[in-house]
Amino acid sequence: MNDPEVFLHAMRLIGAGLAMIGVIGGGAGVGIVVGGAVQAMGRNPDAQGMIMTNMILGIAFSEAVAIYALAVALLILFAA
Repeated sequence: MNDPEVFLHAMRLIGAGLAMIGVIGGGAGVGIVVGGAVQAMGRNPDAQGMIMTNMILGIAFSEAVAIYALAVALLILFAA
């Protein structure tokens, strides 16, 4: 149990898991954006094109955070 290599490997796994907590924000963000867009389209169907464009842009920004969290987790696992 006093092997520093095993301890370092365990800390890498814990760090990568903690880095993946950022993916939760991406999922919540997509849900909120899509829910708001569906409500807006239901209230004003004439503005569907503009709402859809803004929804896709919001989803892209929200998913970018999840991709960054994944990249950090992979860096912790394989590059550190």
